[in-house]
Amino acid sequence: MTSESPGLTYNSRSGRWVIAGTVLGSGIAAIDATVVGIALPAIGKDFHATVASLQWVVDGYTLALAGLLLLGGGLGDSYGRKKVFMIGTVWFALASLACGLAPTEGFLIFARVLQGAGAALLTPGSLAILQASFSPDDRPKAIGAWSGLGGVATAVGPFLGGWLISAVSWRLVFFINLPVAVAVIAIAARHIPESRSPGPRRPVDVPGAIMISLALAAITFSLIAASDAGWTSPRVLTTLLAGVVLFVAFCITEARSPHALVPLAVFKSRQFSAANAVTFVVYGALGGALFLLPVVLQEVCGYSPLEAGVALLPVTVIMLLLSARSAALAARIGPRLQMSVGPLTIAVGMTLFTRVNSSGDYLTQVLPALLVFGFGLAINVAPLTATALAAAPAELAGTASAVNNDVARVASLIAVAVLPGLAGISGDAYLHPATLLHGFHTAMLISAAVAGAGGVLAAATIRNPARVKGQPAAAAKDETALNSPTCALDAPPLRTTSNRLPACRRGIEPVNGDGTGPGVRPITVSGKPAVRRARGRELPAGGRSARWSPRGRRGRPGRARRPRWRQRTRAR
Repeated sequence: MTSESPGLTYNSRSGRWVIAGTVLGSGIAAIDATVVGIALPAIGKDFHATVASLQWVVDGYTLALAGLLLLGGGLGDSYGRKKVFMIGTVWFALASLACGLAPTEGFLIFARVLQGAGAALLTPGSLAILQASFSPDDRPKAIGAWSGLGGVATAVGPFLGGWLISAVSWRLVFFINLPVAVAVIAIAARHIPESRSPGPRRPVDVPGAIMISLALAAITFSLIAASDAGWTSPRVLTTLLAGVVLFVAFCITEARSPHALVPLAVFKSRQFSAANAVTFVVYGALGGALFLLPVVLQEVCGYSPLEAGVALLPVTVIMLLLSARSAALAARIGPRLQMSVGPLTIAVGMTLFTRVNSSGDYLTQVLPALLVFGFGLAINVAPLTATALAAAPAELAGTASAVNNDVARVASLIAVAVLPGLAGISGDAYLHPATLLHGFHTAMLISAAVAGAGGVLAAATIRNPARVKGQPAAAAKDETALNSPTCALDAPPLRTTSNRLPACRRGIEPVNGDGTGPGVRPITVSGKPAVRRARGRELPAGGRSARWSPRGRRGRPGRARRPRWRQRTRAR
C-alpha cells in the first residue's frame, strides 16, 4: 500500500484494529520509559548498585533508542513498515524478558540496551503505519485517536508500574510487556496492511547509524564516569574526545552521503535550527529533573512506588487537557511567545521543588511545583514541535519530525549522565536521604537555570511566521505534516488547525462552478443559500466586504448581517 491508494476508513472494523495494534505497540515502549524511573530505587537496593549504574539503566535504553531511531524509520520505509514493526515488537518483548530475569546490574544494563534497540524498530512504525494505511480524509481522525489513547496509556503507566513494584517486584515492570506484545503481534499479523515507500528501494544508511550510536555511547560514558573519576581523568578525556571525533565524522559522512540518515539540508532553515536548539536545552533540563524526582520522593520523602507514580499524574493530566489548546493558540498568534514563556514557567516549577524536604507533604510542597511544571510543559511542548515541523520543507516533514524527536532524546540522555555529578550525587548517595536531598535541590536549581536559558534562546531566535489573512500561520504546514507519507515518530502528533477547505466547505459557494465567478453566495450548514447580495450593491470578488460576513453577527455560519443602510436583502 502506498500513500496514493484509497486506504482504510476510520469507522471500518479493519481501521479500528489497526489503531488498536499501533496504540498497544507504541504504548509498551512509552510506558516502559516512564515506569523504569519509579523502579530505580528498588533496582538499586536489590543489586546494591551505585548512582552510575542507575544512570546506565536509564541511559542504556535511551542511547540505543536515540542512536537507532532514524535507522528504524528508514528500514520500515524500505523493507515494509508492518514487517519492521512486528520484528521490533518481538525484539522488545524478548529484551523485556531478559530485563526481568537479570541476575546482575551489568546484565540488566545490557538487556536495557537491547530493549532500546527493539524500541527503535517498533516506535517509528506505529505512526508511519497509520499515515500509510488510512485514507487522507480519515488520517487525522486515526492519528488523533492514536495520540489520545497513547496519552491515556502514558498516564496509566506510572500508576500501574508503582502498584506492581509495591505489590510484587520491580521485575514485573518488564514482564508485563510480554502479554501486550503477544496481542500486538496477533493484531498486526491479521489486520495491519503492509506498506512501504513508493518507488525503488532506498539504501539505508547503516554506517551512519552505527557512527552516531558509538559517538553517543562514548560521550555518555565519559560524562557518567566523570562524576567518580573526575573531569581530568585520562579515561574520561579519552572517551570524550573519541565521542566528539566520531560525531564530527558522522556530520561529514552525512554531508557527503546521497542517502544520508540525517539530510543536513534540513538545517538550512534558521527557524528549524533554532527550534532544535531550544528543544535540546529545554529537554535537557527536563530529562535530568525527571530522573531524580521519583528517586527523591521515595528515598527522602518516604513515598511508596505506588504513591510516587500517582504523585506525578497531575503533569500528565495537564498535558492531555491543554496541549491541543496550546497548539491551537500557537497557530493563531505564532509560537514565539509560548516557546519563551513555557520554559520560564518550567523553570519556576523546578525552583519550587527546592521547597521539598524530608516530610514531603504533597499538598504544600510537591503538588504546587508539579502544577506549575505541568502548565509550563503544556505551554511549550506543542508549539515547539509544531515550529520544528513547520520550518522544514514539505518534502522533509517526516525527517524534520524524526530529527526533532531524536534531539529531545539525546538531550535527555546527556542530562541524565551529567546532572547527578554536577549536583554532587554519586556512589551510593541515593541511599543517604540528607545527601540526596541537598543534591536534589542543587540539581533543580541547575535545571531551572537551563530551562530559563531555553526560554531566552527562544525569544532571541524564534520568529513568528508570516500570516495569511484569515488563515492561521501554521495551517498549511500542519496539514502537510499530517498528510505526509514519510515517517514521523512517537511524539504526540499535532492536530491540524488548517481551514484550507474548498470554498463550498467553508460556508461559501462560488457563483460559477469553476469558482471563477464575480462573487460568492453564502450558504448555510444545510446547504440552502442565506443571502445572495445586497440590493443595488454587488458583492466584491471573494464575497466579503466590510459590511458583510458569511459567519453572521455572532460567528454562526450561514447567518448574514443586515447591511447598515437597512435595505432588504433578497433571499435566493
